[in-house]
Amino acid sequence: MNAKELATSASSGGNPPAGLTDSVKALWLARAGRWGEAHDLCQKVEGYEGAWVHAHLHRVEGDLSNAGYWYEQAGKPQPAGQSMLGEEWLEIAEVLLGELEGSPRPSR
Repeated sequence: MNAKELATSASSGGNPPAGLTDSVKALWLARAGRWGEAHDLCQKVEGYEGAWVHAHLHRVEGDLSNAGYWYEQAGKPQPAGQSMLGEEWLEIAEVLLGELEGSPRPSR
């Protein structure tokens, strides 16, 4: 599954596809509008993946100071405000699904 297929699947409703990692599943839930479930799940994911999804979720929520903490934990710069949320979601999905070659994966 690639990032665009993941987005389409989430927009179709239902349940996340089988076989997703918890970080990708949390992204799927976020895209499906199930913020609370996505937040609960990403809190259980250790390392930069869970932190990056967590940061994105707080940015979606509008809690930019909390998002800033999680971007720092993920080793990622915090985007300004709430602009380009969809593009960021796609970037996160591409990285977590291994689509972006040469994309640095922080060791946090």
